[in-house]
Amino acid sequence: MLKEIKIKTSKNQEIINITDKVKQIIDNSGVDKGMCLVYVQHATAGILINENYDSAVCNDIINKLEEMIPSTGKYKHNCVDNNAHAHIKSALIGPSETIIIENNKLILGPWQGIGLCEFDGPRTRKVFVKIING
Repeated sequence: MLKEIKIKTSKNQEIINITDKVKQIIDNSGVDKGMCLVYVQHATAGILINENYDSAVCNDIINKLEEMIPSTGKYKHNCVDNNAHAHIKSALIGPSETIIIENNKLILGPWQGIGLCEFDGPRTRKVFVKIING
């Protein structure tokens, strides 16, 4: 089963908690046991699992990535569309996460959530959720 979530980002760089949207897809799937793949099909965005209780964690991640890979750096790709930093950040975070499903629930830690990482916004991003029964 494959579902698509469209997310409108509002900032150039941000992490948006999409956990509830993914949980709703799991709830509606009827799948008791299996795997859930969350994937973003964009080269300047990523998916991560991290703390979703304190929003300061997401800000810290964005700020540290910006410190390590500044938007204003001298990158060869900037001659094309001025977003090389976003490609590098996306490559470090990665485009997907896989989560176990057990008893029709995502197996996440008590503080964990699923985040869509925007590094070249604002944009409308497509996130795909693939549920594998098993």
